[in-house]
Amino acid sequence: MFSSVVSGAVHGISSYLMQVEVDVSSGLPGFNMVGFMSGEVREAGERVRVALKNMGYVIPASKITINLSPADIKKENVIVDLPVAIGILTAMGEIREESLTGVMILGELGLDGEVKRINGTLPIVIKAREAGFSTVILPKENAREGAVIDGIRIIGVESLQEAVAYLDAPPDQRDDLISPTRVDIEELFRKSEYEETSLDFADINGQAAVKRAVEIAAAGFHHILIVGPPGAGKSMVAKRMPTILPPLSLKESLEVSTIYSVAGMMGENDALITKRPFMSPHHLITENALVGGGSIPRPGVISLSHRGVLFLDEMPEFPRSKLDLLRQPIEDRKVNIVRSRGKFTYPADFQLVGALNPCPCGYYPDRNRCKCTPNDIRRYLGHISGPILDRTDICVEAPRVDISDLTEKTKRVNESSASIRKRVLAARKLQEERFKGTEIRFNSEMTPTDIKKFCRLGLQEESFLENAFCSMELSARAYHKILRVARTIADIDQSRDIKKIHLMEAVGYRMTDGKYWHQNEE
Repeated sequence: MFSSVVSGAVHGISSYLMQVEVDVSSGLPGFNMVGFMSGEVREAGERVRVALKNMGYVIPASKITINLSPADIKKENVIVDLPVAIGILTAMGEIREESLTGVMILGELGLDGEVKRINGTLPIVIKAREAGFSTVILPKENAREGAVIDGIRIIGVESLQEAVAYLDAPPDQRDDLISPTRVDIEELFRKSEYEETSLDFADINGQAAVKRAVEIAAAGFHHILIVGPPGAGKSMVAKRMPTILPPLSLKESLEVSTIYSVAGMMGENDALITKRPFMSPHHLITENALVGGGSIPRPGVISLSHRGVLFLDEMPEFPRSKLDLLRQPIEDRKVNIVRSRGKFTYPADFQLVGALNPCPCGYYPDRNRCKCTPNDIRRYLGHISGPILDRTDICVEAPRVDISDLTEKTKRVNESSASIRKRVLAARKLQEERFKGTEIRFNSEMTPTDIKKFCRLGLQEESFLENAFCSMELSARAYHKILRVARTIADIDQSRDIKKIHLMEAVGYRMTDGKYWHQNEE
């Protein structure tokens, strides 16, 4: 007696169809699993046998052979309990084989037959729809996650018995037995939009220049460094940055949700990640946790920051070797991990926000308080390598806050996140119109070829930028970043052309080419 059940598994961030073939035949009783699998996957056999026994099914004293294909992909961190159990019951004649037509089955089994949640549901359901499946049976805890994909029926089950009952029912009565899970995606985004957050730029007193720089960074999705003494509000500003970023589109939301699904970070009631991620790792984070990898590769923090913000507080406290791991992801917006068992690619299109003190004690250049030697400062800032600085679009100084900004004597009202976000969205709208028909979404993504097309300068502007390039000894990458930032500043001002004043402000954000990093070399 033979049966075949289709399941799915995740390989990196993508998924593939997995055929679970079951043969129950006469011979020496045994339970064998083959198909290039790891030891933990083989353990599914014991769980399935006990679960079937506890659910009241009598397994005959037969030779049971289970094959997982394709055989050229090693099955690691793969859950096959429920499809194996269904395959055995089908081979035993408990389930009609035709009831499995167009059905994919996913799920882990407890010893009592409970169907437990799994990771990677979203990419597997996407693959099932692409392959033409009409139904996916999966754990009830994963049902909302899978239901965000249109064009496929998602059946959430809590036990093996429910799955068997659903498959045994006539096709026209199945939905009456277990209703397909449905999710209103528009409602998810509406709820996300109106969810209140305790973080708001209105909480920040002073630091007008920093707020302006962060607004520009948000409008063009530029990387930014904030330099200043302790207590200046660097972390406060960074943590409020998601409140002024453009909302996630459905496409971006699916990308982010796929990563979180594979990483096992989707909550039980989560259907989609509808807000831009904000990740703030500690400086003691391991390299694998930061970039991704491990014996069984998983997404790292920079991939979990995809389409959102990666905030590195006290940036020079991170070892230089870890910071340099960001160089390739910043440029390519993805992470490539190569192992003997294959190549894994994870998206990593994040916005880097770094906060740092200007010296080990934090008070340079105030020599009344700072006692650090030039070598101390150079060694401290040297943790951030030149290539990382060169890949940073904006660097702004957060000075010590004045007492007048903190007392009630000042009648100034701080601008709210909602107000700043309106200007960010207006600038983003201009970018959408400018890049319509291309794959570019933000000014920060423009290539040198795109810059020639979209950042044309007048004679006065060209002359100014040439002088700045020569006097500041800028690199070609820095030159292009100035133009990208100037284009964003012009968009915020609703200006069609990049003017000299926009270039002057953009050049002013190239602190990484002077002051703290180079002044101490004298």
